[in-house]
Amino acid sequence: MHDLAIFYEHPAWFTPLFAVLDARGVDYVRIGIEGHRFDPAGSPPPARVVLSRLAMSSFLRSPDHAIYYSHALFAHWKAQGARIINGADALAVDSNKARQLALMSGLGLAVPETRVVHRPADIVAAAAELRFPLVVKANVGGSGAGIMRYESPEELAAAVAERFLPTSIDGVLLVQEYVPAEGGRITRIETLEGRYLYAIDVAGGGFDLCPADACQVDGKPIEMVAAHPAPELIDAAERIARAAGLDVGGIEVMIDHRDGTPRFYDINALSNFVARPLDVLGWDPHEKLVDYLLAEIGKVK
Repeated sequence: MHDLAIFYEHPAWFTPLFAVLDARGVDYVRIGIEGHRFDPAGSPPPARVVLSRLAMSSFLRSPDHAIYYSHALFAHWKAQGARIINGADALAVDSNKARQLALMSGLGLAVPETRVVHRPADIVAAAAELRFPLVVKANVGGSGAGIMRYESPEELAAAVAERFLPTSIDGVLLVQEYVPAEGGRITRIETLEGRYLYAIDVAGGGFDLCPADACQVDGKPIEMVAAHPAPELIDAAERIARAAGLDVGGIEVMIDHRDGTPRFYDINALSNFVARPLDVLGWDPHEKLVDYLLAEIGKVK
């Protein structure tokens, strides 16, 4: 059995990770998600440790995505003794923005004012409890997809009538007050093993910003610089990561320009890490990730 398996979907995003694993002589196997199958009465794990690199944005690239498939697969492999990094528990949070907001609010943190609906017919009534402008978001999203902004109740009502709305692959939508981010930027705090790894400030992408520069595909100019969040924001991100069962991933927060409140709004179990890390950070976070993977392998050997 291999020491490590990388279960991944995007064909190019993880080249830097593979390069570090190769350079350090790690015994690992790459498992592409496309075409994967398993026997629920068999199919032993492919390795002692499995790292999930499943992107929520995978549904944008293929209608045959593996988001829900992977819930069962990860649980199956875990039941057979494998260590699944960002396994079924983390995936359950990663694939449900409504659950993310409830988790973060439950930790006493501010989130954007939101109402969750499961029918488009309920959007107008939900919006009546919020301030405009607002956005309607897909509950399962990725790369900034599935978000539309509406300036007034009339515009939203017309959109509902004409079904000019986002859709979510699980049928759930979030009706959410638009938060004007201070300085037009958000902060993404990356965590590893429930602890702070690094942070970046991202600006210029608009309300549907995708903060991972590796997933920018529409040519939007974005600015990305190393950030140094306040200690209370780092502490909050670490508490979120631990509560979400997140082994590695990013927590996103923005400062509400209206009142200065930090509002946490997204949990991402898939971190591409920043491109050009030596230029932006001065070091490569993939080295820290591989250190962690080797430590996890050592625990199960």
